[in-house]
Amino acid sequence: MNHRKCLLAIVLVMITLTCAKAQDRPGSKFYLKASGGYFFSVSNGQFPNVGPYPPQDENIAINPVSGATTTLRQKVLTGSYGEGVRGGLSVGYMINKYFSVEATFCYFHSAKNLMTRAITTIQGTNTVVGSIESHGYVNAIDFAPSIVLSPGYEKWNPYIRFGVVTPLWGRLYIETDAAKTSPVPGQPAIIVAQTTIHRKEEIKPYPTIGFQGAFGVTYTLKKQFDLFLETEYRNIPVKSKSKEITTYDEVTKIVNSTTGQEVAPQQKRGLDDLSVAERNTDYVTTLDQNSNTPTGTTGTVTNYKDNNKPANDLKSFINIGGLGLNLGVRFRFK
Repeated sequence: MNHRKCLLAIVLVMITLTCAKAQDRPGSKFYLKASGGYFFSVSNGQFPNVGPYPPQDENIAINPVSGATTTLRQKVLTGSYGEGVRGGLSVGYMINKYFSVEATFCYFHSAKNLMTRAITTIQGTNTVVGSIESHGYVNAIDFAPSIVLSPGYEKWNPYIRFGVVTPLWGRLYIETDAAKTSPVPGQPAIIVAQTTIHRKEEIKPYPTIGFQGAFGVTYTLKKQFDLFLETEYRNIPVKSKSKEITTYDEVTKIVNSTTGQEVAPQQKRGLDDLSVAERNTDYVTTLDQNSNTPTGTTGTVTNYKDNNKPANDLKSFINIGGLGLNLGVRFRFK
């Protein structure tokens, strides 16, 4: 990460010094830009695991007598978080009509991605006895210093823009809904437990740096106002640092499967009922015997080597870059 930080520092210093030297040049102008756009993902990869669940879409059949399972269909889920809506505010300085420097603050909200899905049915039937489905999306704010080059035409002026981009803040949010029907020990077969779980988790990233470039054109509306349209490419790889479950609602109903009537009080489990290890995860490069990993489950409770410390899991990578279009306006100060 040190070389990336140095690169960003060099770019910022270069822009600052350039602006300072240019202030006395005749014809130099500050300007503001506001833009909005939509981006599409171009660098798809396999999604990270959602807890113990791999990034797969699968249908599973279970034998109600033996409990043995058979995978009927299985598909790996791929994609990226580069698709979504972006909005930006830029401050720029025109060194001359051919050369400018800009600093942009951008907000990004990605489209939702299916990260895992598993449907379990009773063998030979369409009766669903278990399901889990997770969707993830990213919110982020980033900073992008860049250099702009153009031929300096008056009415229609094409340009290229290139520079670096670093997220100032960002979260990957994952929402999971699960349901399971299971037998109740010591009860007739018609008495079953129906459990539903909804949870939301936030994954925090390590600091990172990416690259961005754009090709566009400005059109002069009035003396100080321009309209611009550009196509932009961003490549921003992000590595996971830690995870926290922020919402957790679990409800178990004991019902008569024939009548649907509840035959016992509901059992509930909320966020405060989770252990530290269930609620928090620190990502690491390597898992070994000293890592705080699961030791087993009791119902829906996952036990760890130390339930009072954050769990450990392998780091994962996503990309929040993409290719898209930006449309906006530019106001040039006198």
